[in-house]
Amino acid sequence: MADTEKQPVDRLQTAMHGTPKLHPDEQRKYLGTFRERVEVAVTVYQIKRHHYVDELNRAFAAHPDYRLLINGNLDEDILGPYMAAVAKAGVQFTLKTDNMYHTGDDDYALVFATNTAINQDVIDIEKRYQPTVDATAKPKKSGGLFDKLKKLF
Repeated sequence: MADTEKQPVDRLQTAMHGTPKLHPDEQRKYLGTFRERVEVAVTVYQIKRHHYVDELNRAFAAHPDYRLLINGNLDEDILGPYMAAVAKAGVQFTLKTDNMYHTGDDDYALVFATNTAINQDVIDIEKRYQPTVDATAKPKKSGGLFDKLKKLF
């Protein structure tokens, strides 16, 4: 088919299905952006078990012109501290609430990204930033059976 013959077919396809997207699965995974544009990301599993506000604040300070993409399908209790942190830092953010953004453990809750490719090798927040540890916290002693036997002898 010649290009001129294909144009009406393309127009009909676009009218019926919308504008074709480049790598739609990748864009769905990274909350509407491409992997090559991601600076740091937090999965739903990670955000449920640890707060990464301090780590994200470090990323916000390093790149104030980037944008935080937030999976708006998560509970407000989980997202509240991050919404406050991004507002305080003055970083732009977008709340993604489409049904295509899921909330399974492997899905992303937060994606800090830019509009151009940066090709960051490690985007996992736990690997990029070591979680902050409270220096005043004392390590807990294990009160197990072995420790009790040790005290007897």
